[in-house]
Amino acid sequence: MIRRLPLLLPLMLPLALAIPANAAHHRPSHGPGAAPVILTQQTGSALDRAARLLNDQDIAGAVKRGEQPVVLIGSAPLSTHHGDTALFVQVQSASLCGSAGCSTSVYLKQGAEWVKVLDSVSGPIKVLPTSRGGMHDLVVGDKDRWVWAGTGYQDTLPAEPIGNLKRSVERHQERARAHAAAAAAAPGGQ
Repeated sequence: MIRRLPLLLPLMLPLALAIPANAAHHRPSHGPGAAPVILTQQTGSALDRAARLLNDQDIAGAVKRGEQPVVLIGSAPLSTHHGDTALFVQVQSASLCGSAGCSTSVYLKQGAEWVKVLDSVSGPIKVLPTSRGGMHDLVVGDKDRWVWAGTGYQDTLPAEPIGNLKRSVERHQERARAHAAAAAAAPGGQ
């Protein structure tokens, strides 16, 4: 008995060979329940109008510099209660984006107002199935987890140390006091 290969198999074989060997071992870093927030241009929509109003100063500044900013938006339910949808906004322009990419801010509708609950994070955002205080956790990039802290999101990654910042500030203050004392002690000083 001769087995015939489906016609698509010869077309699929080169594609299968192109998949990296370690791809089979790759697992999403936050499980199958993590939902990515997709940002797109939605020019003229109600959410686009809201995003432009909320970011009018950044947009106006970019326009003054001769840029044509692009407003990307997305929405996702953040509350564990149905009906609470968040607005994700990213304004892209040369002056507003840096080496880490463009930043995204997150707003929640409270009554008639949009309130910023997460400001200026860079990287793709996913909504996690886990929650605190009735609000889903977020992950920015691959591992930067943000959790609800009552009125906004708080980062769970510890801040990188900035050397011995406290001692550096103390030394600066000591030098400033010494300089002020020397100026006051000098003839004609105050």
